[in-house]
Amino acid sequence: MKVNLAYDGDDDVVRTDLHPPVSAPLANSRSVPVLYVNGRAVPPSIASRARPGQTLLDYLRNELRLCGTKLGCGEGGCGACTVLISSVRRSSEVEGGGKSKIVHAAVNACLYPALAADGRHVTTIEGVGSWKRDSILAPAETSTGDNKVDEGDDDRLHPIQRALADGHGSQCGFCTPGIIMALYGLLSVEDDDGGGVGPAVRASELEERMDGNLCRCTGYRPIWDAARGLCRSGHGGMVDDVEDLGPVGSCGTPCRECPSREDCVEECNVNANDVSLSYAPSSQSSSMVVCTTESNMREVRVKRLDVERRWWRQPYEMFPDDLLMRKTTSDVDRDGNGNEDGGTGVREFLSRPLVVVDASVHDGGTWFQPTTLVELLDLYRVHGRKGDGNGGIKMVVGNTEVGIETKFKKMVYPRMVHPSEAIRSLYEIFLSGTSLVVGGCASLSDLQSFCHDLMMTKKDQEGGEFDANLLRTALPTHNMLRWFASTQIRNVACLGGNLVTASPISDMNPLLCCHGASIVLASRPKADGGIERRRVRVSDFFLGYRRVDIGEIEMIERVEIPLVRSRFEYVAPFKQARRREDDISIVTAGMRIRLRPDEGDGDGREMHWIIEDVVIAYGGMAPMTTLAKGAMAYMVGKSFGEETFVGARRALLEEFDIPDDAPGGQAKYRMTLAASFLHKFYLLCVGELTKDVAEAAASGLTLPPVATIPIDEGDVEGFVGAPKPSIRGVQTYPSPRIAVGLEANHLGHHRPDALAAVDGVGKPAKHASGPLHCTGEALYTDDIPAPRDLLHGYLIMSTRCHAKLVSVDVAPALRIPGIVGAFTHEDIVTLGGDNRMGPILLDDVAFVPVGTTVDYVGQVLGIVVGVSQEIAEKGARAVAVEYQDLEGKAVVSIEDAIESNSFWIDNIHEMQRGGNVTEILQKSEFDGKKLVIVEGSIRSGGQEHFYLEPNTTLAVPSESATNLTIYASTQAVTKTQMFCASVTNTPAAKVVCRMKRMGGGFGGKETRSVFISVAAAVAAKMTNRPVKLTLNRDTDMSITGGRHAFLSKYKAGAVIQEDGNVKLFALDVQIYNNGGCKFDLTGPVLDRALFHIDNVYYWPHFHSVGIPCKTAQPPHTAFRGFGAPQGMIVSEHILDHLALACDVSGDKLRRDNMYMPDQCTPFGIPLGGKSTGNWNVPDMWDQLYTKLDVPGMRAAAEEFNRKNKWKKRGVGFTPTKFGISFTSKFMNQGGALVHLYTDGTVLVSHGGTEMGQGLHTKVSQVAAQAFGIPLDHVYINDTSSDKVANTLPTAASMSTDLYGMATLDACLQILKRIQPVRDSLPSNAALKDVAKKAFFDRIDLSAHGFYALDNDRCGYDWTKEKPEGYPDDMPENSWRGRAFNYFTQGVALSVVEIDVLTGDHKTLSTDLLVDVGSSINPAIDIGQIEGAFVQGMGWSTIEEVIYGDDDHTWIRPRARVFTTGPGTYKIPAFNDVPEIFNVSLLDSENPFAVHSSKAVGEPPFFLGCSVFFAIKDAVTAARGVSEYFEFRLPATSERIRMMCGDEISSECIGAASDVKSSFQPKGSF
Repeated sequence: MKVNLAYDGDDDVVRTDLHPPVSAPLANSRSVPVLYVNGRAVPPSIASRARPGQTLLDYLRNELRLCGTKLGCGEGGCGACTVLISSVRRSSEVEGGGKSKIVHAAVNACLYPALAADGRHVTTIEGVGSWKRDSILAPAETSTGDNKVDEGDDDRLHPIQRALADGHGSQCGFCTPGIIMALYGLLSVEDDDGGGVGPAVRASELEERMDGNLCRCTGYRPIWDAARGLCRSGHGGMVDDVEDLGPVGSCGTPCRECPSREDCVEECNVNANDVSLSYAPSSQSSSMVVCTTESNMREVRVKRLDVERRWWRQPYEMFPDDLLMRKTTSDVDRDGNGNEDGGTGVREFLSRPLVVVDASVHDGGTWFQPTTLVELLDLYRVHGRKGDGNGGIKMVVGNTEVGIETKFKKMVYPRMVHPSEAIRSLYEIFLSGTSLVVGGCASLSDLQSFCHDLMMTKKDQEGGEFDANLLRTALPTHNMLRWFASTQIRNVACLGGNLVTASPISDMNPLLCCHGASIVLASRPKADGGIERRRVRVSDFFLGYRRVDIGEIEMIERVEIPLVRSRFEYVAPFKQARRREDDISIVTAGMRIRLRPDEGDGDGREMHWIIEDVVIAYGGMAPMTTLAKGAMAYMVGKSFGEETFVGARRALLEEFDIPDDAPGGQAKYRMTLAASFLHKFYLLCVGELTKDVAEAAASGLTLPPVATIPIDEGDVEGFVGAPKPSIRGVQTYPSPRIAVGLEANHLGHHRPDALAAVDGVGKPAKHASGPLHCTGEALYTDDIPAPRDLLHGYLIMSTRCHAKLVSVDVAPALRIPGIVGAFTHEDIVTLGGDNRMGPILLDDVAFVPVGTTVDYVGQVLGIVVGVSQEIAEKGARAVAVEYQDLEGKAVVSIEDAIESNSFWIDNIHEMQRGGNVTEILQKSEFDGKKLVIVEGSIRSGGQEHFYLEPNTTLAVPSESATNLTIYASTQAVTKTQMFCASVTNTPAAKVVCRMKRMGGGFGGKETRSVFISVAAAVAAKMTNRPVKLTLNRDTDMSITGGRHAFLSKYKAGAVIQEDGNVKLFALDVQIYNNGGCKFDLTGPVLDRALFHIDNVYYWPHFHSVGIPCKTAQPPHTAFRGFGAPQGMIVSEHILDHLALACDVSGDKLRRDNMYMPDQCTPFGIPLGGKSTGNWNVPDMWDQLYTKLDVPGMRAAAEEFNRKNKWKKRGVGFTPTKFGISFTSKFMNQGGALVHLYTDGTVLVSHGGTEMGQGLHTKVSQVAAQAFGIPLDHVYINDTSSDKVANTLPTAASMSTDLYGMATLDACLQILKRIQPVRDSLPSNAALKDVAKKAFFDRIDLSAHGFYALDNDRCGYDWTKEKPEGYPDDMPENSWRGRAFNYFTQGVALSVVEIDVLTGDHKTLSTDLLVDVGSSINPAIDIGQIEGAFVQGMGWSTIEEVIYGDDDHTWIRPRARVFTTGPGTYKIPAFNDVPEIFNVSLLDSENPFAVHSSKAVGEPPFFLGCSVFFAIKDAVTAARGVSEYFEFRLPATSERIRMMCGDEISSECIGAASDVKSSFQPKGSF
C-alpha cells in the first residue's frame, strides 16, 4: 500500500517557499480579486481562494459549488462550460464619450482564468432562472410576500430556459446549460429603439454566432426552433425578420400570425400555409399532427409575449451597482489586510494592480494584472529574460492558447501577466490615416464588429454608395473571423496572441501577411527610460515553427493593417477545415492582387490588365505562415488571365512539396487546396473586375476588357463569405392514441385507456428532466456534493504499447505535496481481489501487472489520488515506468491484422443459404440469363462516442471500507457493481452502484466505463476515503475505444431478366472489424453486422463470414447501431456497384429487390405478418419516392451539375431495417419496482439507465397511464443495484420494451390488489383516497414487475447445427434460433451540395419517414430520430478517427490515437444540420412491444448515411465518368476533394491518367 504519510493535508495548506516577494514594478498592488457572481459580491475570504493557473470553471464548481456549468472538454471546444462575463466600458471606450455601457460576452469557463474575472460580473446558469419554488432569481414582480412564486412553474424559468424545455431542446441535458448561456449572451443586447418585445437580436444574427456549442443528442433542430423563436420582435409582436413568419398580407399582418388565417383565402395566406414540407404523407391517416419550424417559433413567441420585459433586462438589472456606479455599498476588507476600506470606491480599488501568488500546494505561480503600459513593460523587463533562470513571463489575455499549453502540453509558466483594460492602447481599434489599427489585446469579436461597421461606411455623410476601399479592407477580415474558432473564443482571444502563438495553420496570419500588415512591438529596456517601439512586417515576423521575431522584453502593442487604396485591388481569404464551424484550418490563405490597365504598345497589342502586385500567403503548407514567393514572382508583371494563373499554380506546386509523413498528414490534399484556392481567387477576381469595369464604363472611362470565364465556372464562392443557413424542419406524427400492444397477450391488459392520464401514453410530453437540464439543477455524477475527506484520482497510463512492463515506481509521485496514495496491481493482490475483467472474455485487467505486456497506449497501470485532480494528475505523470520493447511492430490496422493473422479465431462466424456462391459467382449466366458479377471492397472508419459528460465515478467507502457505494456514469449498473466487488474482494451485496443520469452514453458507457469505476473503488478501499475519478476529455477519448472500423471484401452477382429488370442473385462477403487489443463486445458487434449486411434486400444465394481482428488499439466497444450500420453500408455500396455494372438506376435496383412479405432473411426470419408485424419499407419507399418526386429531384441535380463545374449536387435515397432484441437470449429480461404512496404519487425504479434517450419519461408515461394520474405524479429517482438487482446494460434500443413492460406488470399487480377498495369508493374517488384506504386495509402498495421476451422470439446460436429431422420447409438457419423480435424500419432522402475545389459540403435537405409503431411519446421519438440521424451523418462524413499507423507515420508512438478532443475530432455542429430537416412517423402498430410501440434509439442512425451516398452521387458527377470507385467512409473534405479527379487534383497527385480509379486518401481502418 503506497500512502504518502508525510503529507495528508488538503489544498488549503499554504506554502511560503515558492516565490520571492513582488518586485517594485507593481508597488501599491492588491492581492485579492474583486469578484461578482450572479448579482452578488463574492466575500473576500472566498475570492482570495482564486489562484493563478485556476480556471473560472474550477473556481465556480469547487469553491462556489455552482455545478450547473459543466466540464465537457477542457479546451473550449464544446461550450458546456459557457458563462457570461459582463463589464463596464466607459468614456472613450464607448462611442459618444461620457456614457458607460454594460457589455456582455459569453466565454468558455474551462479556459477563462478565474483571476481574469477581477472587476467583472459572472453569470452562470444558476443566475438565469431556477426550478426551485423559492427561487431568488426570478424577477421580484413574480413573487409574493413570502418569496414564493405564484404565477405557475414556468414563470420561474427564463424565457430561454422555458423555450428549450417546452420545445424538447434537451435530451441528456449535459450541454444544455452551456447552450442556454450562449443564447443568453447573444440575446443580452439592449433594444435601442425601446419598442420591441424581448431582445434586439435578429434570427440571422443568432445563426451567425451559435458556433461555440456542441450537442451530441438532439440533432440541433429543436434548439434552433426555440432559439429563433426568441429573436427580435417589433411592435405588437411582429417579427422584423419577416420571412420567419411568411409573407405580410395587405392587412399588414404576417400571414402566419393572422388570427383569421384559417378562413383567409388571399393568395398571400395560401402561400404562407405552404410550410415547405417536402413530404406530406397523404396516404397515412388523415389525423396527423404537423409541427413546423414556423409553428414552433410562433409558439415560443406567443408565450414570450406574455412575459414582461423584466426577464430580458435581467443581465442589466443583475449587474452590480458597485461596478456600475464605481462606489461600494459597505465597508469591506477587500485586500485581506485586516483593515476595512472605509467606503473607498471600487473604481479606485480596481485601479490598483493585482498581484496574486499561489501559496497553495498547486504551485500555480504568480498572476500580475498591471494597469498601465509602463507597469506592464517593467514586468517584462524584470521577469522576461528566461536566461536569468526565473522562467520568464507569459502574457495571458483570453487564455485560449496558454490554457491549452498548460493543460494539454504541460507547459509551466511561473509568471502570467494579464493587462488591465485600463491600458487602452492595447484594447482600442480605430482608423488612422491609411491604416486600420488594432490593439494587441483587443478581442477578435470587437475587431469583427468594427470591421462590420467599416463595411457599412458610406462615401459621404448623406449616404449613397459604400466606401469600396473600406469594404475591401474590412470584408476579408470580417469574413475570416466569422469562422475563426467560436464566439466564446473570439470574445476573449486577441490578434496579438494569435501572432505570437505563430500557429502554422492560423486563420488570420496569412490574411495579415497579404494585407502587408505590420506589428508594433513595445519595450522599456531601462527603468528610468522611455518606451521604445519597433515595427515588423507580419510577413517577416515568423522565423520558424512557433518562433517569432520578438525580444524577451518586448510585447505586441498593436497591429497596423494598411487600407486598400487602389480601385482595382482585391483581397480574399480562404479556409478549409474538417468542419466549417469552430475548427482549425487544414489550409488557409490570404491573397491580394493589384491590377492596372495597360493601354498596349501600338504594335497591335490590345489593351489588357497587368498584375502590378500580388501577395499569396498560406497557412498549413509549411511549419509557419509562408509566402508563395515563387508563384508571386512568376505573376508580377504578367497579364491577368487564366494562363498566368495556371503557370502560377505550377510554380506553386514546385515551391511547396509536402512529404507524405509531414506532421498533420494530408499532404496531397493540402497541395490540392493551395492550388484550388489560387484558382478560386482568379475566378473571384474576374467577377469583381468585371463589375468594376462595368461601373467605370458607365461613368465614361475606357478600360481593357476582362478575361471571360466559362459559364459553368462562375459560382465558386466558398463558405467563408456565404451566409450561414437557417435550419428549418417539419415534424409529422399520428394524432396521439393509446394503443394496445404486447401487454394484451402477455399481461391480459386490454383496456389501457380505462383510466384518464395527463400526458400519458401517446402524448408528446417533454422530457421529465427537461426543466432541470435547462436550469443546471439536474445532477450528474461529477455534481454530487463532495463528501468529507474526498480525494481525487488520476490514472497512471502507459505511454507505449507492444512492450513488456518492466517496472512501475510510484515513489516520485508520493513525494509531491498533496498526493495521498498511489496504487497498482500489487495493491489488488493485497486486497485479495481478482484483477481480471471483461464483459464476455476475461481477457482484460484492472491494472497491468509488472512483467506482462502493455497492449495499447494509455492502458491503465494504476491510480494516484490527491487533494485535487490537478495534484493527482501531477502525481500520475511523475510515476516512473520502465518498458522493454517487443520484436516487430504493433498491429494497428485491419490490414496489419490480416497480414499477421491476428484474429479471435474462436469467434469467426459464418452464415450461408441457397447454393454454393463460390461456384455460382464463377459463371457468366444462370438459367440462360446474363449474370453480372462485380467484385470490390469498402472500408468504414471508427467513431468516437463524444458523449458530452466524460466518464466519472465517485466511490464512497463505509463501515471501515467493508462497504462501497459507487456513483457512476454508466449504462451497466450491475456490471459495474460486480467488477468493483470482484477486484476489491468485496461481497457484491456490500457494493451498491447508483446511476442518476448520464450526459450521453451511446454505448460507450456499456462496458468501457467499468474499469474507471474499478480504479476508483480500489483507491477508495485502500484509503478508506471517498475517491472521485473524472477523466479528462483527451484521456477519455484515448483509452475508452469507440465504434469498430470495418473492411469488407465482396463478390456479388445479379441476373438481368428477360424484361430488363435486374434481380440480386448471389453474394459472397467477408467482413473484418478492428476490435482493438481486448475482445470486449467485438464479437457481438461483428455478429450484428452479419445480421444486417442484407439491409432490406433479398439475396437468394448468400454467404458471409465475419472475422474479428485483434490489434494494438484500445478495446473497441458498443456504439449506437452496434455493427448494423457497418453491415448495411456494405449492402448499399454493393448495390451502387451492381447498378453501375448493370446500367440501371440505383433507385430502381433497390426497389425491385426489396424483401417481399414472407420472404426470409439469411438468418431465418420471415418478414411481415405474424413473424415481425407489417413489412413497411417498400411502401415507405414508394411514399417518399412519389411525394418528393425523386426522379424530378435527380433531374434537378443533374441540371445544376451541367451548369456548374466546381459545385455539384447529389441525391441519396436510403432504406433501413434494424433488428430489435439482444441476440443473447439471457439479456432479454428486465425488472421494475413500483411503489404507490398514500398521496397518490408513484415511485418507479427499474433496471434501465437514463442517458438522454427519454427512457424514464416513457416508463413514467406507461405508469401514469396505468394508474390514470398526471405524468408529474410519477417519479423515477435513479437506477440502483439495491433496488432492482441483476440488471442488464441499457443497450440494443430494448429498454422501453423491457422496462415499460416490467413497470406495467408491477402497476397492474398493484391495481389488481386495490381494485376492491376502488369498487368500495365513489367512482370518482382520487387515487390518493384509494391508496390511503388500501393502506389502512393492510394492502401491499408495492410490487416488483418482471418481463422476459418469449423464448421463441429471441436468442441465436451461431454454433448450432441443423438438427436431424428439422422440417425442410422452415427457413434456412432458423434452427439456430431467432435473432430479433421485430424490426424498426425507415427511409431517408438527402440532397447535398459539394464544393469540388475544396471538398466542403452542405446538406440542403433531408426527409425521414420512420416506422416506430404507435409512439409512446412522439416528441421524444422524433428527437431520437433527429439525433441519431445527425450522429450517423457525422460518422459517415466529418468524424474521422486517426491512429499512428502505416498511413500516419508522423503520429508517435505507433498505435496512439491522434483524435483526442474537439480540436482534432469533429462532430456535427449547429451549422452542419440539413437546412431543411423533415421527420415523419409512420402511422403504424407493433404487437410485439408495450403499447404497440417500437424501439427507436439506434435504428435511425444508418439513415444519416443518406448524406454519405448523396455526397458519393455528387462526387460521381464531378468525376464525369461512369466507372466504379471505392468511396470510403467517412466522406471527409479530403476524401471528397481528392476523389473528384479534376485536372487540379490530378496535377497535385502527380499520378498517371488513371488516377481517378486508383488514388485513395489515407485513413485509419
